[in-house]
Amino acid sequence: MLDTRIPDFSLPATSGQTFNLAAQAGKVVVVYFYPKDSTPGCTTEGQQFRDLHEQFAALDAVILGVSRDSVKSHENFKAKQNFPFELGSDGDEAVCTLFGVMKMKNMYGKQVRGIERSTFVIDRGGVLRREWRGVKVPGHAQEVLDFVKTL
Repeated sequence: MLDTRIPDFSLPATSGQTFNLAAQAGKVVVVYFYPKDSTPGCTTEGQQFRDLHEQFAALDAVILGVSRDSVKSHENFKAKQNFPFELGSDGDEAVCTLFGVMKMKNMYGKQVRGIERSTFVIDRGGVLRREWRGVKVPGHAQEVLDFVKTL
């Protein structure tokens, strides 16, 4: 998937918006997939992207957080955490499937299908330049920012 053009996609998102990849042409797009709103790891990850948001924006980078939660759930999560970026709702898993982030995971000894925490950086021409899968949250947003600075 690296160094390939990402097909256009759109998702219902917070702030009454529809996030559309094609509309971001000319910007770097950081898409991070996370399992669930308001859970500890996902909250910490979002907070790290929030705290670095101005530095991403200065590089003309757009951040989009994606999970299968509803837009209503996303709105609550975004408001509570003061996220300055939008969260996209992928209830039908179309975008999750496009990026291959749906995995079988062990939860409390049971196999469950869920989102593998992953981040993708798409360059100004719509080409995937970097991906992280099975992300460990501490320091991740800074690592993504450091990569975006190289584009």
